[in-house]
Amino acid sequence: MNAEDDEVSTPDRPGLRSTGRLEAFSDGVFAFAITLLVLDLAVPLTQHSEQHLLQALGDQWPGYLGYVVSFATIGVLWLGHNAITEYLDRADTTLLRLNLLLMLLVAFLPFPTRLVSDYVHFTTAAAERVAVTFYGLTLLIAGALLSLLWRYALHARLVRPDAGDDEITLLTQRLTPGLGAYALFIIVGLFVPVVAVIGYLVIAVFFLLPIRIRRIRIRRR
Repeated sequence: MNAEDDEVSTPDRPGLRSTGRLEAFSDGVFAFAITLLVLDLAVPLTQHSEQHLLQALGDQWPGYLGYVVSFATIGVLWLGHNAITEYLDRADTTLLRLNLLLMLLVAFLPFPTRLVSDYVHFTTAAAERVAVTFYGLTLLIAGALLSLLWRYALHARLVRPDAGDDEITLLTQRLTPGLGAYALFIIVGLFVPVVAVIGYLVIAVFFLLPIRIRRIRIRRR
């Protein structure tokens, strides 16, 4: 595809482009971030007995928890991003820049995940709170950027004209409630950090539920 094929500008709105390259770039960042997560799971160095190795593997549970939470969260962000791009008719320069900010947070997630792995359970309570709070803030900002991306697309009329109002409402609702839950668990993390990390996992699992289940509930109402 050449540059001319990618342009979908109109006389009244110059600079509009198709979303193909945005989707390809974003999928690459999501895949890269998820791959980096597993690299932070360190192999414990212990004596060569079975008992010591099993104990050392068990002691690595903060790393496993952080990996699962971040993997699930990135999965949720990818599903939301995929849903958004399916409804996009075109993209403008502002949308592309907002998408870059979102990708910045997605690629950054392995770092706070490593903080959870290193500081939860192994250090002082104060350091543990800092690590979990920083982690929660990163998740909150990433979720907020995903919601902002969708709301800007609606505001800038970049959504396909054939998209139904019910579908748009459903996706908008799907991208919003988690922000309040993240804020709540960030506060919880100031007192009980491990509970906050488990709470982030609960949020991710909830949003990993198939969107069809949510759609059926709305129709019943």
